[in-house]
Amino acid sequence: MPCDPLHSFSYRINIPQPGAFRHPARRKSAGGGESSSGPRPARHLHTFPGVIGLALIAILSDFGQTEYVGILRGVIQRLAPGTTVTDLYNEVRPQSIREGAWVLYTAYRYFPEDTIFLCVVDPGVGSDRQALAIRTRRYFFVGPDNGLLFPAVTEDGLKEAVQLPIPPDAAPTFHARDVFAPAAARLAAGTPMNELGPSAEIKARLRFHKKGREGEIVRVDRFGNIITNLPHIGKDSYHVIVEGYRRTLPFVRTYAEAPRGRLFVTEGSAGTLEISLRNRSAWSVMDVPLGSKITIE
Repeated sequence: MPCDPLHSFSYRINIPQPGAFRHPARRKSAGGGESSSGPRPARHLHTFPGVIGLALIAILSDFGQTEYVGILRGVIQRLAPGTTVTDLYNEVRPQSIREGAWVLYTAYRYFPEDTIFLCVVDPGVGSDRQALAIRTRRYFFVGPDNGLLFPAVTEDGLKEAVQLPIPPDAAPTFHARDVFAPAAARLAAGTPMNELGPSAEIKARLRFHKKGREGEIVRVDRFGNIITNLPHIGKDSYHVIVEGYRRTLPFVRTYAEAPRGRLFVTEGSAGTLEISLRNRSAWSVMDVPLGSKITIE
């Protein structure tokens, strides 16, 4: 009979009582002050009679429209019934750690405090890369130590990191199911960080390239907008240099104001410059690789 790793693992799930959820890492000490494990109290979740108030888990992955996301949801509900699970984004390009890191970095702050981000873009699954659970000033992050978590964790302020053990029966190709989802479920159910694993340091420190007005193409969205990490500096036009492409493009505030059939630069919702083409894909015209260095000045 095939081994069921979820049954063979030993989990201790502490289900909180009905009422406001507060993760132990943020609970007040007996003396009334903040505990040494965290300076900020958790948010209060609204609960209903008979319903347990649990934390929110948000999934980020490169799994796309596959059964893998559904399996993660099933594992979470099996181990911490009643947990609210939502999707941040599951269409990260396969194995694109940098794109996943950018999406997480620009999105996490819009979620309620104490959200647990379950993040899996993991081309090194089954290798000796660390599996981590991390507490920051306001959030929790669970995922591989490959740079995916680092920009968001660094910006919010790292408070604590632990290394998740890899159970012997974990599938070497699906740590999302057998390592990360169970850890996220345990956090949602109130398990303290120090019960998840020993203290750890983040090893993979991904940083987006930025030197003066030279940055990088961090993402191409589903509309074909070429997104950079360079801020708008108030100019009416910009000189763009990337992969042998050199052209001066107008800056346009909204897509509706843009000229048809002509590339332009605009400021995207992340507060950085994007190269766009009205009602069409700018990427189909420029065809520049994700991660390319780009100068916009």
